[in-house]
Amino acid sequence: MTRPNILILMADQLNGTLFPDGPADFLRAPHLAALAGRSARFAHAYTASPLCAPGRASFMSGQLPSRTRVYDNAAEFTSDIPTFAHHLRRAGYHTTLSGKMHFVGPDQLHGFEERLTTDIYPADFGWTPDYTRPGERIDWWYHNLGSVTGAGVAEITNQLEYDDEVAYHAGRKLYDLARGQDARPWCLTVSFTHPHDPYVARRRFWDLYEDCPALDPAVAPIPFDRQDPHSQRLMLASDHAASAVTPEDVRRSRRAYFANISYVDEKIGELLDILDRCAMAENTIVVFVSDHGDMLGERGLWFKMNFFEGSARVPLMIAAPGLPAGRVDRPVSTLDVLPTLAELVGLDLGGVLPWTDGESLVGLARAEGTRGPVPMEYAAEGSQAPLVALRDGPWKLVLCDLDPPILTHLDDDPQERVNRAGDPACAEALARLTAQMRARWDLARFAAEVRASQARRHVVYAALRNGAYYPWDFQPLQKASERYMRNHMDLNVLEEAQRFPRGE
Repeated sequence: MTRPNILILMADQLNGTLFPDGPADFLRAPHLAALAGRSARFAHAYTASPLCAPGRASFMSGQLPSRTRVYDNAAEFTSDIPTFAHHLRRAGYHTTLSGKMHFVGPDQLHGFEERLTTDIYPADFGWTPDYTRPGERIDWWYHNLGSVTGAGVAEITNQLEYDDEVAYHAGRKLYDLARGQDARPWCLTVSFTHPHDPYVARRRFWDLYEDCPALDPAVAPIPFDRQDPHSQRLMLASDHAASAVTPEDVRRSRRAYFANISYVDEKIGELLDILDRCAMAENTIVVFVSDHGDMLGERGLWFKMNFFEGSARVPLMIAAPGLPAGRVDRPVSTLDVLPTLAELVGLDLGGVLPWTDGESLVGLARAEGTRGPVPMEYAAEGSQAPLVALRDGPWKLVLCDLDPPILTHLDDDPQERVNRAGDPACAEALARLTAQMRARWDLARFAAEVRASQARRHVVYAALRNGAYYPWDFQPLQKASERYMRNHMDLNVLEEAQRFPRGE
């Protein structure tokens, strides 16, 4: 049988509450709306960890950070952990990455046969948090609210330059794949850095949202002394007191964020158009997903790093031959993408499957299966001990050895305004979920492992920055001598081989 191709389209920091069933009505995202119309749409999908590197390592491997050991944005993703790229490549797929995946460590491929761009963020241990210094703010790399107070318009930024390059190389790769010079099925992962902050957008996308009805958060800022302990830590980590964020700053930030969703939508539309024009659409699985969300000023919080819906919930849409289109409301996880792809293309993971924390979503999309409670972990900047969460039906419980539990009922309270952990009417749910989580996680052991990892990395980073420095950042190989026409080629053969389609 001819296995289908796979196109994975990944956004960065895209709030899943904006995709209740495809893009929200106020979003100008026609290409994503069209994709939603032919996709299984998982309305309540969650990241495994609400931060870039741990979330992405979990997405690729189907394993939680406590198993990948990618606890934060400077923890090595080791080469012995199989990813979907490894599984597909072993099964005969050509695997390619264009864009961001925030791999830390000397292995910058993790199963991809080729990588078309470098990453946008560093690959070394420099961003390692330090649990031995609780409350210390590391100014040179921690988030601050300058992204909010500086929100606005620009025609080029570091981030726009990166995503322009990502889209260009991905489009060029799709044309190469269409030429059919490699008979293998392919998996192309295209990973953009938008709509991740800074909240700066090109004018033509910014202008789309002048009268947007969603520029004000649904939940007003909560005073610092009424925030839960972890939210207080995050506010201190982002140096909230140093920036007088005004309501207009909030509106401009959200406007630019929405504008950058439209920017990503346009880039995705260009790639899907190539897929269609090159007659590859019918036999290609398309996945749209994000690594985590963005609080966007809800509750007075920004960015991610917590388990509230804005931070932890992500869009997940899968369009595949034989997979029914429609909305699925049962909570799922980005951990599930690996086993789902395996089932869709007919890979038998066999003894590998117990290594994953995810579950295939094929049965759920066909209304023939289910999915167990969804786990999440966080052990990076702004925390002082690991936090874990479980989404089970309408309930979400967050536990940390330093903090009181947070229990919310998302059907009754979608904005998570009320902590029900102290409500006698919720005692059974609290006890049941707590028992499940204590059986799954040994938080004291988890904390000790994180501390040991941080200590090792602090030593290694200091050593490697002394003397001659050899970077781990990926260096894209550009074989200019093999492109276009060169004198070791036959011009007639070249022109015929590079034309697609032929004979029209």
